[in-house]
Amino acid sequence: MIAGSFLRVIVWGVVSAALAAGALTARSAAQDAAPPLAAQVDALFADFTTSSPGCAVGASVDGRPIVERAYGMADLEHGVVNRPDTIFEAGSVSKQFTAAAILLLAEDGTLSLDDPVRKYVPELPAVADPITIRHLLTHTSGLRDWGSLAGISGWPRTSRVHTHAHVVDILSRQQSLNFAPGTRWSYSNSGYNLSAVIVDRASGMSFAEFSRTRVFGPMGMMHTSWRDDYRRIVPNRAVAYSGGGNGGYRLNMPFEQVHGNGGLLTTVGDLLRWNNRFLPSAAPANGGSSFVAAQQEPARLADGRTLHYAYGLFVEPYRGRPEVYHSGSTAGYRAFLTWFPDERVSVAVLCNGSGGNATQLAHGTAELLLPAIDDGEGRARPARLPEAAGPTSGLERDESWQPSSVQLAEFAGVYLSDEIETTLTLEVRDEALVVLRRPDDEIRLRPYSADRFQAGGGLGLVTFHRRDGRVVEFGVTQDRVWDLRFTRRRE
Repeated sequence: MIAGSFLRVIVWGVVSAALAAGALTARSAAQDAAPPLAAQVDALFADFTTSSPGCAVGASVDGRPIVERAYGMADLEHGVVNRPDTIFEAGSVSKQFTAAAILLLAEDGTLSLDDPVRKYVPELPAVADPITIRHLLTHTSGLRDWGSLAGISGWPRTSRVHTHAHVVDILSRQQSLNFAPGTRWSYSNSGYNLSAVIVDRASGMSFAEFSRTRVFGPMGMMHTSWRDDYRRIVPNRAVAYSGGGNGGYRLNMPFEQVHGNGGLLTTVGDLLRWNNRFLPSAAPANGGSSFVAAQQEPARLADGRTLHYAYGLFVEPYRGRPEVYHSGSTAGYRAFLTWFPDERVSVAVLCNGSGGNATQLAHGTAELLLPAIDDGEGRARPARLPEAAGPTSGLERDESWQPSSVQLAEFAGVYLSDEIETTLTLEVRDEALVVLRRPDDEIRLRPYSADRFQAGGGLGLVTFHRRDGRVVEFGVTQDRVWDLRFTRRRE
């Protein structure tokens, strides 16, 4: 068990009152006979110690905080422990706050969700003309993920200080979309970074200021802000780490200025306050019922299919009961925020180590408060309904395709993508095809099927295209970038 000398604990006095009032009557008799809730939560987080980064967890029932606890270290170098009020970065849990800002502007009449994005971001190319703000918020825009594009060029996120200007610049050069807007679903941070830019330009104040005055402030989230300047000193912030085990821990902080897709600095207590907007008694200042209903409305594709994604929130069942949630991962931070509407249970988990499984820990905590059920599913989430076929759907590896050095030489050459301003050189080395990328990357291509290879280094699946038998270009495909073309230069 975690030593009391470093574990800071808040167990709210409302536990007994809530139990007496029946707020936790959903728990079975077996659960009521179990060890105290605090001890059960401690057991879930027992792996986090004074020699590891850790997590904070908060849970509430019907808006009443039931437990807020913290485990492990906020700063390994300086021996600072995590506390329930430690500030972490929430990764993509942040998206619901960006969506909320847009929805508030829509309620104000300042903009419409069906406005074309280029009305506010004219820098985007004409190919983006059919894209609306609604498409951005529901991941149905077809826009390639800017971070994945930067990674293909050799500058993955946190390797350089990207800004929103970089995001707009990268997207302004795209001449193709992953798919026609509204026809498919592909998770893309681009939509949420552009949404933050739109709030900036439509509201007349910075996205950070708008969020503070219209979103965080009304909800009483006094410890929450955006990481809009990574150099800013944030008292009580946990440092993020990756690694562990025999290799030890390494710093893994998000050194970038982009936010809106992620970048929310917050506490588990503030996240529980945010989830109070779901309560029927939520005051209009907190968004009101129309705002909350709008944010939870699942998106639909053009063909009528309903998605499991709403506006910065996943809406789908967990073990047979409705759940509204989002996970988050940025650098070494991990996060999960969930709401079970039938039981009015909220759980927030924030971690500062890449090994912290915030999703599993949050669900484990929630199950201590939810009715015991025997649905035969264990703790696994039911498979999602198909939202759209992925970019590599139907492709299969052909193990028999093992090209010789002579065959590999057909693919060698210099290739250029204007869309990401990147040149890649392909050569045959040691009977393998490799990609050379400035300044010093050498990426081995592994045969997949005829004229198709798999690669690391942020590339993914590489498919070559021929004209009159000669290789003239290749496309790079991964989850969030579909068929980015590189054209072969003439020798």
